[in-house]
Amino acid sequence: MALYEYVTQEQLAGFDKYKYSAVDSNPLSVYVMHPFWNFVVKFLPTWLAPNLITFTGFMFLVLNFLMLAFYDFDFNASAAGHEHVPSWVWVAAGIFNFLAYTLDGVDGKQARRTNSSTPLGELFDHGLDSWACIFFVATVYSIFGRGESGVGVATLYYILWVVLFSFILSHWEKYNTGILFLPWGYDISQVTISLVYLVTAVVGVETWYQPILWHFLYRDLFTFMIIACSFTVTLPMSLYNVLKAHRSNTLKHSSLYEAFLPFLSPVLLFVLSTIWVVYSPSNVLELQPRIFYLMVGTAFANVTCKLIVCQMSNTRCQALSWLLLPMMLVVVLAVSGFINETLLLYVWTAAVILAHIHYGVSVVQQLSGHFNILAFSLKKPNSD
Repeated sequence: MALYEYVTQEQLAGFDKYKYSAVDSNPLSVYVMHPFWNFVVKFLPTWLAPNLITFTGFMFLVLNFLMLAFYDFDFNASAAGHEHVPSWVWVAAGIFNFLAYTLDGVDGKQARRTNSSTPLGELFDHGLDSWACIFFVATVYSIFGRGESGVGVATLYYILWVVLFSFILSHWEKYNTGILFLPWGYDISQVTISLVYLVTAVVGVETWYQPILWHFLYRDLFTFMIIACSFTVTLPMSLYNVLKAHRSNTLKHSSLYEAFLPFLSPVLLFVLSTIWVVYSPSNVLELQPRIFYLMVGTAFANVTCKLIVCQMSNTRCQALSWLLLPMMLVVVLAVSGFINETLLLYVWTAAVILAHIHYGVSVVQQLSGHFNILAFSLKKPNSD
């Protein structure tokens, strides 16, 4: 039995009819990574459940986040005059990041290899991917930190939102077109960042203090690449694919309101969290950047997972995520100055994480029961 039935009967019926449809045209993925993943998957035992591979990869990113939180909780360790993160941590981060990326690439191949592909597997994969955004971004941030040659916590907050909206664009496309167009930036960023972690272990964080050209620092390149990739590649390609579907009369939602409905909750989340950042009496983002990023990233993942459920079940996206209702009250309390902001942030972050885990476990249990499968085993329920 599921803890709570978040998936409606209409959505369950939609999942029964679901067929996976995706387009991956990235040369790095097509010509390098897919052949590599096809090679790796041959070494996996056939009893290993694809969802277990997916979850293991996700936990490597969580481990990276926790490891860097221990050595660089406030993102000051890479700044001049501070005790730097040990080199072995960067080596581990590079290995774990690449392992996570590799496992994320082979889970689907393992599912097809063992004839165990289900809609639950895709939902589980993409749902964890949406949560992985925050763990990935926060860990990368520790390379540059918030020092004089680093990136300010407010700047990183907006960069995080660029990454989050870039992620949801792919699922907005699929909500409207029925096809998941895999973004080019993902594969390039994962390979690059894995290498940057390893390079940092060898040359030290001091290397990133130096300008690349004149006064253009590595932190500027980091910021420029993320923003440029999002606004010159990801966004234009998403709009092009949706407009192409509109011209060919294959768009699933005819009205403009219905087509853009999936953005309502993410935009409201952005507005609420930004109001908190801008009007915070104690400047909470400066005091607790890691926890604030974690809260925003987890709330975003919860909103995105609900979109993915609607997109896969071919049902209408809900206009407002219930999680945003108590958040409105939290933001009002925070900016009013009548309560300890740091304590409020920690309590709300814990509540958001628990709510998201509850949602995820409930949906997995509900779909497992519906399809009569076990989420982390290839055995059938009640079989020996």
